[in-house]
Amino acid sequence: MRVTRDRWGVPQLWAADVDALARLQGRVAAYDRAWQLGVERWRSEGRLAAHVGPAELAWDRFARRARLDDTARRCHERLDPDTRRWVEAYVDGVNAGLAEGAAAAPEYAATGTAPEPWHPWTPLGVFLVQHVLFSTFPNKLWHAHVTRTLGPDAVGLFAVEGPASAGSNAWALPADPATGRGPVLAGDPHRLLELPGVYQQIRLACPEFDVVGLAFPGVPGLPHFAHTGHVAWAVTNAMADYQDLYREQLRRDGDRLLARGPSGWAPVTRHVEEISVRGGSAERVEIIETPRGPVIDHDRVTGEALSLRTPSRVEARLGFEALLPLLRARRAGDVADALRAWVEPVNSVLAADTGGAVRRLVAGLVPVRDERCRREPVPAWEARHHWTGDHLPMVDETVAGDGGGRAGRTSAADGVAVCANDRRPDVAAHGVDFAPPHRARRIRALLTDGVEAAGVHTDARLPATPVRRLLARLDPARLTVAARTLHARLLAWDGAMAADSADAGVHAAWRAALARRLCAHPSLRALHEPSGYDELFAPWTDPATRIGLALDHLVDGPARPASPVVAPSGVGPASPRPAGSGDASLGAFGVDVASLGAFGVDVASLAAEALAEVAAGRAPEPWGRRHLLHPVHLGVVAATADAVRAVPLAGDTDCVLATSSVPGVSDACWRGPVARYVWDLTDRAASRWIVPFGASGRPDDPHFTDQLAHWAAGTLIPVPAGPLPKDDLVIHLERNPDLGELALEPVRPDRHAELLHGWVTLPRNRFWGMGAHTRDDVREVYAFLDGLDTHHAYLIRLDGEAVGLFQTYRPEADPVGERYPVQPGDVGMHLLLNPPRRFARGLASAVVPALIRFLLRDPAARRVVAEPDVRNDAALRRLRTEGFTFADEIDLPEKRAQLAFLTRERFESA
Repeated sequence: MRVTRDRWGVPQLWAADVDALARLQGRVAAYDRAWQLGVERWRSEGRLAAHVGPAELAWDRFARRARLDDTARRCHERLDPDTRRWVEAYVDGVNAGLAEGAAAAPEYAATGTAPEPWHPWTPLGVFLVQHVLFSTFPNKLWHAHVTRTLGPDAVGLFAVEGPASAGSNAWALPADPATGRGPVLAGDPHRLLELPGVYQQIRLACPEFDVVGLAFPGVPGLPHFAHTGHVAWAVTNAMADYQDLYREQLRRDGDRLLARGPSGWAPVTRHVEEISVRGGSAERVEIIETPRGPVIDHDRVTGEALSLRTPSRVEARLGFEALLPLLRARRAGDVADALRAWVEPVNSVLAADTGGAVRRLVAGLVPVRDERCRREPVPAWEARHHWTGDHLPMVDETVAGDGGGRAGRTSAADGVAVCANDRRPDVAAHGVDFAPPHRARRIRALLTDGVEAAGVHTDARLPATPVRRLLARLDPARLTVAARTLHARLLAWDGAMAADSADAGVHAAWRAALARRLCAHPSLRALHEPSGYDELFAPWTDPATRIGLALDHLVDGPARPASPVVAPSGVGPASPRPAGSGDASLGAFGVDVASLGAFGVDVASLAAEALAEVAAGRAPEPWGRRHLLHPVHLGVVAATADAVRAVPLAGDTDCVLATSSVPGVSDACWRGPVARYVWDLTDRAASRWIVPFGASGRPDDPHFTDQLAHWAAGTLIPVPAGPLPKDDLVIHLERNPDLGELALEPVRPDRHAELLHGWVTLPRNRFWGMGAHTRDDVREVYAFLDGLDTHHAYLIRLDGEAVGLFQTYRPEADPVGERYPVQPGDVGMHLLLNPPRRFARGLASAVVPALIRFLLRDPAARRVVAEPDVRNDAALRRLRTEGFTFADEIDLPEKRAQLAFLTRERFESA
């Protein structure tokens, strides 16, 4: 096993097989991110407050009540054997590296804590932690609060994605036959900005694959963003609704706790757990689970409990079975096949391959149930709200090319695909609240204009949002002189939210003042009544936050009569839009909603007052002085945190560069692009990426924040490329009771040229076609093969002694692929046995089946291809013995060959 690092500290890992590679990935994660791994493990088990204090008690209550650790354990138990072994190898690596990693992590010393060994299921718990609040169920708490305080007609006013849902972009450009350029896949996921970052740049390589991508520290593989050299994939949030809340009526009957269901009252499971709190008193929490799901909270207004139903809990699956097949993928169709096992979160996926195929998928489980479940917590005792057991079908569209050899519905005439959390035909049936269409439209326009990916990533042009269009509805004659000047300035502004823009600062100051006035308006005062929910859900139920986030919806009412005002390009009065278009004037469920005017709110007057306030105050600072990076981290050195939080940012929530803030609450950026990437399918070495901080999670490491300046400026750095060191690697295959331990060692041309030359020039090996080669010729041939990722050469060893040469290849990248129709899953082999006398008898009978098993351990491999010289009777007899079917004779550059095939089904049934 080998670990090297590029100039940015990005780890490049090489191991002999997938399990050894998982072990190495876990060890490197533990060394680089020991504190982060400790925090995520404690979060998954609801034990964070015991280590860092009372501030994390609300999370611990939720994690215990939601039974995150128990769900992770159940999902682990249901993994197939290969995936379970692979995940556990990763855990072994984490446990092997924790002590060394923790010694270099100052947070452990600062908090007086120590790392703890991981359980086999901890990676699944870490993944649950990252995504359990990524869905829509907290929005349903807000919908219930709005319905209770303002009435059901007001819910649509706040129809906007929640605080942790949207902002991500991904796009695919099709191949260009005129230039020979392959597809390009690019994007930028948006999440809570954490220090260190939520994604870890890494390269994972073994004889089966060589993949660069972004990993979750604590989770094996590369679930979301990666490039295998043959195919690349990227995800955005599909904005699907797949988690439901049920209103539960509970009553006690002696020692039993009963819940009311469709058939009456029935006992439910319950127990009590104690949450330790560092520097505070322990808290006891009752853990209840009804037939709908775990009780995560109690509505303190109605007295009802609230249970949460999720696909991962119901199915006892998360989708980890997709992770290994993703690493082994060769075509866009392989990515689609792998993600048929995905459960949650539900993702929009773009996949593109070197063959020119581009696919768009919606992967994950969305249950079929009553429509009301998608809007609000529903009564558990009404049968019509229960899940049917069915799920919406996976969406799989061919955007360009042939889809990687798999069937898929063609969806785009120009081959360009854009995903920006927006309402599109492929996702509309899966969700309720979507992001406005601004980002998707802007990205497509920029791509049409030929803007490079880095320019798309950093586009900070604010679209003609309803808030900006509100300016055109104001009557300048009714404004103060100072406000009229400010009004004209904002109408003339081009909408660029540049960090150094004073006009952007003025716009942000006016927008914040408007949001504060709406929040304080008497007609909305009822929203400030206590929601009755746990403090953990405050970001979703706080009126100031929700008003700030939904400002476009709130102000997008019917245009009022006004004096003629010449609006700048793109900032004209609101115009009618068709239902279902996804524009901000549509409600959460795709229907028109009432304006604030129906609730007695004169938005135009409030906007004018806000202009007067800003005009009368100090001149607003440039946007970047207000819009500062504000990541979260538990225990980071204060000086480091202060330096990071002083970084000014461009962009805004509705820009492609979606650096989010909450108007009226804070202009600090707490959510933004947690990575940027450009996957080049013509040449992976031309791919680029960046993360907000650095590859390391240790504050004293030079790679802790060395990417920050590039991230803030919008520049990208190269992905690791070039050959990896493979010295001293042995792939153990199996032990033969008669012959000994069978293993493969990658050929190292400089070291093995003399040995190979002696073999290939023997008269009995004339069919190998290298009888006239010199030693340097042999070294050069195998040096060339060593530089390819489609061809591999190994020495066959028995008990450590070299007994033969084994070569594998991808037929589509080999001359043989030009002589027959290559099928997906074809893998080729060449074999040269040159055993010492004591191994001669029975060697082929033992070795050949073992090598075929090695080839077929990749689930994507469906058929073994061989093409020996037609004169090589010994090779032909061996192929017949092993079950190969002979096809045509073909002419290759060095020989006339017999084409032969062995399918997986025939081999496994023998």
